[in-house]
Amino acid sequence: MKKGHILLVEDNEGDILLTQEAFEHSSLVDKLSVVRNGKEAMDFLTKKGKYAHEAPPDFVLLDVNIPKKNGHEVLRFIKNTENIKHIPVVMFTTSSAPKDISMAYENHANCYITKPVDVKSFQTTVSQIEKFWLSLVQLSPNHCA
Repeated sequence: MKKGHILLVEDNEGDILLTQEAFEHSSLVDKLSVVRNGKEAMDFLTKKGKYAHEAPPDFVLLDVNIPKKNGHEVLRFIKNTENIKHIPVVMFTTSSAPKDISMAYENHANCYITKPVDVKSFQTTVSQIEKFWLSLVQLSPNHCA
């Protein structure tokens, strides 16, 4: 079984650490790349600058409230860019605002998950995301070069 590569777009250091811990002993995740703002996410996905040699992720875990370009802007960019629009985007955020949820789906998010507030539930949710996207779902083989 091929192990997956996940791009985490998150600016909260606590959430980054919790996500890294959740994937630390994973048999499904080979690599977790982390960027801390929307501009870095766009650069990573289009292989610009220091990200020129990065492999494309199998899916993106994207927070809504991030600096430089917010999650909705990054999502629109991904879904409107030909060679990366096939990459699934999981909105993983603290926001449960109906307008954020609606906007995410209007911009073709693959799913929207509100982050649990307690550590155990957070890690369980990350584990379920991992199992769903890397074990159950058939991902597109159309990775950009």
